[in-house]
Order: sequence, then structure tokens, then C-alpha cells
Amino acid sequence: MPPAHNLVLVDDDPYVLHALQFAFETEGYSVRTYTRGEELLAAPPIEPATCLIIDERLPGLSGLDTVARLRALGVAAPAILITTHPTPSMIKRAAAANVGIVEKPLIGDVLASRVRAAFNA
Repeated sequence: MPPAHNLVLVDDDPYVLHALQFAFETEGYSVRTYTRGEELLAAPPIEPATCLIIDERLPGLSGLDTVARLRALGVAAPAILITTHPTPSMIKRAAAANVGIVEKPLIGDVLASRVRAAFNA
């Protein structure tokens, strides 16, 4: 079980959001969830030892735009973008913002492995 790590999940699909929340909470993570980037930006600050998992295609601000605003506010938490079929420009923007990408569908342990790696980095 990971030591007191926090996750922030942002996805507008309630089924994906709840499935990820359940999966990570059973592994011992403390999880906050949001359905829009604007909700996250209006929420209390992100705690230390937090990893952000954010969907790229959100209503309103995209996942990468949300991360860019967080970075501008000084939030350096590791971030993982979940998306289908990332474009070359999306991959370039994500790399520039130090954001990893995990492609949907989320099969196996790929996302959990990336979260553990983010905390170990």
C-alpha cells in the first residue's frame, strides 16, 4: 500500500471517474474527484504528495489547458493525461508541461504503474 499519497482525478465520465476512484482507494490512496477543469481550479489547493490524473477531453477547459493553468499557479504535482488517440501536437504539449500520457482504454495496470512511478520520481 502506498504511503499517504493523494490523487486528484478529473474526468467528465461518471463511470470512469467512480471506477478509478474505487480502484485507487482500494490501493490506499486518498482521492479527490472533479468533472471539469474549472472545478479543480476553484477547489482548495492541491496538497503535497499529490498526483493529478486528468482526461484531455473535458467540457470547458481541456485537460492540458487545466494543467497549464495549475503550472502557472505554481503547482508542480506530477500529472498524467488520459486520452484516446493523442495527436502529435498533444504529445508535444504534454511533454513540454512534463505530463505523461496513458491511452484509453485503460487496460491492466498501466495507469496504476504510472502513478507509482510518478510518486517514486
